[in-house]
Amino acid sequence: MPRTLTGDLARLGLACVVGAGALGAYTTLRILQQGDTDESGRPVDAIVVLGAAHYGEEPSAVFAARLDHAVALFLRGTAPILIVTGGRAEGDELAEADVARAYAVQRGVPDSAILAEDTGRDTVESMRNVATLMTAGHLGTALFVSDRTHMLRVLRIASDMGITAYGSPTGTSPSDRDPGARIPALVHEIGALGLYLALGR
Repeated sequence: MPRTLTGDLARLGLACVVGAGALGAYTTLRILQQGDTDESGRPVDAIVVLGAAHYGEEPSAVFAARLDHAVALFLRGTAPILIVTGGRAEGDELAEADVARAYAVQRGVPDSAILAEDTGRDTVESMRNVATLMTAGHLGTALFVSDRTHMLRVLRIASDMGITAYGSPTGTSPSDRDPGARIPALVHEIGALGLYLALGR
């Protein structure tokens, strides 16, 4: 192989590595920035809380942190509607949304104020179903509640679904409070956001 071609390929490879590193750094910065942004001060039509794992009728610590924050926002009067999300994982008797509804009702949210998206198996499916619920209910704006690292992807998907979306991350999730857990969560979100932007899933 001619030396000039070898050099060109080496420079191209280096440029790709540098470019990928810069893109990863920018994405990480945007995830952290959005995770530190709380937009709960504005009135919206609904609060949407993203589902997470549960154990029988009990939400996991991550899910409970999201729900506690969403319930507090509802009781504060941020919105008249709370939308809970999440379907059933294999082997589950209850959907994430079922667990979330019961948890919220026990803490003072009227059952009549809760809408449920109970079939989504991932963030994209849940957001698509939330958009359908909101359209049917003539709801245009929503405040989304999830972990800090999840917020950028949630808001991007919501916007792509036609929702006027704002974020209010919970600050008490184990994935946010434990630095050892936050790094894997960041890595996961960088990959998940890239997959969504590239393939829409």
